[in-house]
Amino acid sequence: MSSSKKLRLQAGLLSLLLLLAILLLWHVATLPTKAVQPELTAEQREYAQLMGKDSASGASTSAKSSFPTLADMGNTIARQLANPFYDNGPNDKGIGIQVAYSLARVALGFSLAALIAIPLGFLIGMSPLAYRALDPFIQVLKPISPLAWMPIALYTIKDSSLSGIFVILICSIWPMLTNTAFGVAGVRREWLNVASTLEVRPMRKALQVILPAAAPTILTGMRISMGIAWLVIVAAEMLVGGTGIGYFVWNEWNNLSLTNVIFAILVIGLVGMALDMGFAKAQKAVTYAD
Repeated sequence: MSSSKKLRLQAGLLSLLLLLAILLLWHVATLPTKAVQPELTAEQREYAQLMGKDSASGASTSAKSSFPTLADMGNTIARQLANPFYDNGPNDKGIGIQVAYSLARVALGFSLAALIAIPLGFLIGMSPLAYRALDPFIQVLKPISPLAWMPIALYTIKDSSLSGIFVILICSIWPMLTNTAFGVAGVRREWLNVASTLEVRPMRKALQVILPAAAPTILTGMRISMGIAWLVIVAAEMLVGGTGIGYFVWNEWNNLSLTNVIFAILVIGLVGMALDMGFAKAQKAVTYAD
C-alpha cells in the first residue's frame, strides 16, 4: 500500500472515530435524568389531580432532556428524506425544494459575479494603470458586509429573491477579482516574452498563455467566493423569507422544531462541503507541475 493511500485510510478511520465520539457524547448528554419532585401545597396537589397528573410529593421522576436525542434526529432525518420535494403551500415545502431555491440563487449571483470579476481582474492584472485607478474603490467596498447591502437592495430592487441574488453577487465578486488579478500579474515573464517574440495577438495571448497559467489562482478565488456565497445566502434568506434553506431554518425555529433546525444545519454543511469539493477537483485538474 502506498503512503498516500495509507494516510487517507488513517485519516478516514480517525474521522470515523471522532464522529462516533461526538454521537456518544450527544447520546449521554440527552439521557433522561432523575429528579425529585418538590413538596406541593394542598392547592397544587388538588390542581394536579384535576389535570390528571401524579401529585405525589418528594417522588423521584425521570426528566427528559429538552435537547433532541439521536432517536429524535433519526426520525426527523428519515421523515424529511422520505419525501424531500413535497409542496404543501408557501410555508410548507420539502428540504429538497428549499435547497434547490438556495442553489439557484447562489448559482445566478455567482455567475454574474464571475462575468464581472474575471474580465476586470484580467484588466487589473495586466495594466498597472487600471490597478492604481481601481484599487481605492476595491479597498473601500471589499470590507463591507454583504448583508449591509440588503436594505439598499430591497429598496431599489423591491424584490426579495432578486435582492438575495444581488447580495450573493456582491459577496462573490471580491475574492474572484483579487485572485484573478494576482494570478494574471504573476504569470512568468518568460512566457509573455516568448508570446511577444512570436507576435501573438493580445486576445490569443490572454486565452492561450495567461489564462492557463492563472487558472489555478482564478479557481482558488472562485472556490473562496462560492464558500462565502453559500454562507451568506442562508443569512439573506432568513431576512427576506419566502423560500430557501435559510428561510426553512428560520421557519422551523418559529415552529419550535429544533430537530428540523439541526437537520437543516447538517444539510447546509453537506451541500457546502460538496460545492467545495467540486471546486477543489476543478482546481486540481488545471494545476500542473513545473
